[in-house]
Formats: sequence, structure tokens, C-alpha cells
Amino acid sequence: MPTNVQEQLVACTDRRSRRTRIALRDALAAEIKATGDLSQVTVTAVTDRADVTRRTFYSHYRDIPALVRGIEDEAIAEIRPYISRIAQTTLDELEDALKSFNPCPGSIELLEYFKENGAYLSALLGDGGDPAFSKRLSDMVREQVHDRVVEGLAVPHAETIVEYYLTFAISAAVGVLVRWLTTGMQEPVGIMARMVTALMFVRPGDLYGRPIGFDIPSLARTSASQRKEPFNGSDN
Repeated sequence: MPTNVQEQLVACTDRRSRRTRIALRDALAAEIKATGDLSQVTVTAVTDRADVTRRTFYSHYRDIPALVRGIEDEAIAEIRPYISRIAQTTLDELEDALKSFNPCPGSIELLEYFKENGAYLSALLGDGGDPAFSKRLSDMVREQVHDRVVEGLAVPHAETIVEYYLTFAISAAVGVLVRWLTTGMQEPVGIMARMVTALMFVRPGDLYGRPIGFDIPSLARTSASQRKEPFNGSDN
């Protein structure tokens, strides 16, 4: 068989497989929304909604958890470059964005991705979806931004609080994103990107007209001085 014919057959098969996976993905999301609970979704319900046979389903996935895992793996792989771009933002760029109420560079593109894929992402990230998905997203974000965040720390002992800061900031950002997705994405992408950027720097009291300043170096110093040694399993 000529090489070009073989390539055409492979491409055709790949396109069919891609269409099938998308149909199963969308059917899964619809079933989650219909039942309100991922654990109640069955292979039969998904294949009926996707208009594919059970045999076709099993040629791609072992079961519903494997389908969920495959969808999430693909989404995380597609989101990772957007997070990597945001992680490269400099403090000067961020300061300029905040002063002019502009979004952090790269955030509009990230939110456009979520909006474009919101139909199934909102189902998986919502109350009836996969609770582990948010954690997987957070872990990926931490992996992408960690080295950039700890680079060039100027406050003495900042390393004692930066890991907690990352946990807080990432959880908050993912939580805001999930809320936007699961409440119908009513705010336009541009406004939401600006809001997410600004929310990361809201100080205590800002929303009540009484901004409260506090001393980060003192917090880091106190945390370092009172930090216990890691438990090593020995009383000696």
C-alpha cells in the first residue's frame, strides 16, 4: 500500500477516534449534570447519549473512571502551557497591570480556554463532578509556578511562609475559577481576568474602606524562630 494512502487511513482513523472521544466526553458531562452525581453515571447512559456502541466505548476506555481520567489528563496537558506563560510574568509587568486594572499577561488566554471548554469542565469541577480534579489542577499549577515564586525572595526567612502562601493563593485562584465556571460564566473573560488578577492582592479591610497593613518580614521572622524541627520518629 502506498505510503500516502497509509497516512490518509491513519489520519482518518485518528479523526474518527477523536470525534468518538469528544462525543463520550460531552455525553459524560451531560450525564453528570442530569444525575447530579458522577458516581451514578453508567457506561450505558454515556454510550446511549453519545450514540456509540458499548464496544466502541470499551475500545477506548476500561470504565467510567478511565474516561474521567483521560478527559482530565487531556485538559491538564492543554492548560499547562497557559499556566507556564503566566508564571513567566515579571513583577514589573504585574505592577503595571494592577495599576491600570489590566489582567495579568496570559490570563485572558487561560480564561478563554476555560470558557471554550466550559460545558464539560464545569461538570467535572462542579459539585457533582470529580472532587479530585480541582486538586490535580492545583498540583499542576504549583508545579509550574513554584520555582518562579521562590526565585529571588528578598525578605529574610520568607521560605518559612512561601509554601503556605502558594497553597493559599493557588487554592483561592482555582476556587474563583471553579465558581465562575459553575455559575454560568456570567462575567466576560476580560473582566474576569482583571478580577482574578486584582483579587490576589486584596488586603484585609480593603472591601470595608479600612485597609489593614501588616509586617511580612516580622511574620516570616517569627515563623522561622518558632518553627519546630521536622518529626523524625525518635525521642532522642
